[in-house]
Amino acid sequence: MCGSGVRWCARADAMFDVPGMHVLDVRVDEQQRLVVTIESDQIEHGCPRCGVLAVGHGRRCRVLHDAPSLGRVTVVRWLTRVWRCLEPGCATTTFTEQHPIAPPRAVLTVRAVRWATDALSHDDTTVSALARHLGVAWHTAWSAIETEAKARVAQPERLAGVKTLGVDEHIWRPSRVGTDRAVTIMVDLTRDQDGCLHARLLDAVVGRSGTAYKTWLQNQPDGFTATVEEAALDPFRGYANAIRDELPDAVAVLDAFHVVRLGTQVVDEVRRRVQQDTLGHRGHKHDPLYRIRGLLRHGVEHLTERQQAKLARCLEAGDPDGEVNVAWQCYQQLRCIYHASTAEGRRLAEKVIAGFPSCPIPEVARLGRTLKAWRQQVLAYFDTSGVSNGGTEAINLIIEKVRRLAHGFRDFTHYRLRILLAASGNRAYRR
Repeated sequence: MCGSGVRWCARADAMFDVPGMHVLDVRVDEQQRLVVTIESDQIEHGCPRCGVLAVGHGRRCRVLHDAPSLGRVTVVRWLTRVWRCLEPGCATTTFTEQHPIAPPRAVLTVRAVRWATDALSHDDTTVSALARHLGVAWHTAWSAIETEAKARVAQPERLAGVKTLGVDEHIWRPSRVGTDRAVTIMVDLTRDQDGCLHARLLDAVVGRSGTAYKTWLQNQPDGFTATVEEAALDPFRGYANAIRDELPDAVAVLDAFHVVRLGTQVVDEVRRRVQQDTLGHRGHKHDPLYRIRGLLRHGVEHLTERQQAKLARCLEAGDPDGEVNVAWQCYQQLRCIYHASTAEGRRLAEKVIAGFPSCPIPEVARLGRTLKAWRQQVLAYFDTSGVSNGGTEAINLIIEKVRRLAHGFRDFTHYRLRILLAASGNRAYRR
């Protein structure tokens, strides 16, 4: 104790750090848990029903699990006071004191629940690991975390200030059986004053369709859609229709990565077709076109002299009509759109959109027709300072990590809360 005749130790109270609570004893039990015995400093209390000053009626020991301390599972023994009302006409006879340290009938302290929920938001961990650190069962830990997570997700300010909105699909339950394997995720892609992007997940709904996206937009609070200025999306007409109907004032922007990936797919398709036409089989180890399948996906500016020589040599040997070479050149033109300045990139984009549909190579012509159908969304990239769905793909990686750590999910509600915590934007971004 801090002095003779003093019941509480100020230094121990400071370490416990709960206002109104005082430490009576600290020990390590036979299970190597840190056991802290506490009591409140409340010496008077009025009856909650009639207000008459009550008198003490003994104590009860309430056991709570607190956040880990000093590398040990921490257990709190709270000696709660029992009060007795002296008013004869009052229906309340005895009642137990309450304190914000824990709600009635709770097993975990409020501090422990916040610690566990913050861990799921900031760290790559699991509920099982947190339950082990807290010294409770998985269901006990998750029941408390779920309540806290729902409260955080329901905060209205979480959806405020969204100026750039991204959308993408995600497979949350890899299985060939079932219709709810895919979900649609909505991501905040708004940049800060310094132009830095800190993407955060806004929500996830079951289904990969324009209807799912449209319904989510309709269910948002008043004023949410009015603040959205840009909407990034992949080349999926369902999402585009939802943006057209529910975000009429927002500029729809086709993601640059997916545009370039369409060009990569065209090169692969032409290479495989020419391979079959010339050799009559799929690519083998020593086939010229198969040997350069990886180099064809590179940007020409990234190729070394040795790689360029190999590319030219293999094209000459395996591409008699020059179709693969033409497709590769078209792919390089498509890439140049996003590596040039804004004015030059827009000029190149308009040239590509106008020229590709008339290409004699059917795969390139099909790509040209696709780009022509998405012309407005492709050119919007240069009107919005390069808005893309890159932040959405980064959120997808975080979601995949959460699913991998949990070894998969079976309950969508549980899955949604877990990914909303993990991808809430609280994690530090590496630069």
